[in-house]
Amino acid sequence: MTVAGPSANTPSPLDAVHAASGASFIDFAGWRMPVRYSSELAEHRAVREAAGIFDLSHMGELEVSGPEAARMLDFALVGHLSKVPVGRARYTMLCHDNGGVLDDLVVYRLAAERFLVVANAANAHVIYVLLRDRAHGFAAEVTNRSADYALIAVQGPRSAAIVGAVTDADLPALKYYASTPARLTGVDVLLARTGYTGEDGFEVYCAPDRSAEIWGALVEAGGPHGLRPAGLACRDTLRLEAGMPLYGNELHVGVTPFEVGLGRVVKFDKPGPFVGRKALAAREQAGWDRTLVGLVGAGRRAPRHGYPIFYGDTEIGVVTSGALSPTLGRPIAMAMVDLKHAEPGAALTVDIRGRREPVETTALPFYSRS
Repeated sequence: MTVAGPSANTPSPLDAVHAASGASFIDFAGWRMPVRYSSELAEHRAVREAAGIFDLSHMGELEVSGPEAARMLDFALVGHLSKVPVGRARYTMLCHDNGGVLDDLVVYRLAAERFLVVANAANAHVIYVLLRDRAHGFAAEVTNRSADYALIAVQGPRSAAIVGAVTDADLPALKYYASTPARLTGVDVLLARTGYTGEDGFEVYCAPDRSAEIWGALVEAGGPHGLRPAGLACRDTLRLEAGMPLYGNELHVGVTPFEVGLGRVVKFDKPGPFVGRKALAAREQAGWDRTLVGLVGAGRRAPRHGYPIFYGDTEIGVVTSGALSPTLGRPIAMAMVDLKHAEPGAALTVDIRGRREPVETTALPFYSRS
């Protein structure tokens, strides 16, 4: 059982595979991860037009089990996890007592009394400790299973054809945000249909010592379909186009789910108390004075995280994520702005390294698959 997080530059179980494929690496949340293989633009386009394969082994996997596992998660998280059927998953959040977001999570119900909580890499150990603390008084056990899993994602419109070629799972029957035990190239895995790119896709949870074998089989099956290995750089532009928040950018303890347009994940109708309920109910009733919006620029200079936003000469917000969109061919950003300037079509400017660039607010997401 892993208790502490990774030390600096911890290699993924697939590190040698990435190096052999010519990957460039960065340190990400203590992990040595591939940022790109050749061209992040080509990798981005492959995911939008065909498929990409990602190593996500830096994510944290926490198991919650026991007779009161469901009730404990209802208390610990803002979602109604006891209502999730076996085999399905929910996107949810773990919040502070004050309602601030400590992490966004995907929770899979693997059995009646067994859940898998997938946390962001930077927060995995913190979330493990918090869940363990919040389990006090419940007949539930929290176990850090991160060392037991490698995680591989195949994303893109050809992903079902690629994964279907190497698994015995009934992919047409596997719904979005669902999982199933499966065999992939003869290896036992947990196969989930979800992702972080805006495309159809699958995530494969497997034993680390079988991950290279599975990666190789997927790459071979994906060759005729245009599959490319893809790094963290294009993963970021893909999720930005799809309007998906990133912890540390759009999500942090200084905002509640309501400001980022995700108030729907807070389930006040579930029975019993939950951490942050009082503060979140007060925020819902009182309202909020800022919100997350999309920005589209007219030039080629992309707004970046932390750049200030102006209406006239008044600073009214800050960029949370930004990049030049490979799909749209224009600069895009997500930004937290004053509510009175959040309507689509508002003309604003962003200070990009000392120069004001015009942007226009727009609804999120920037891109959604047909």
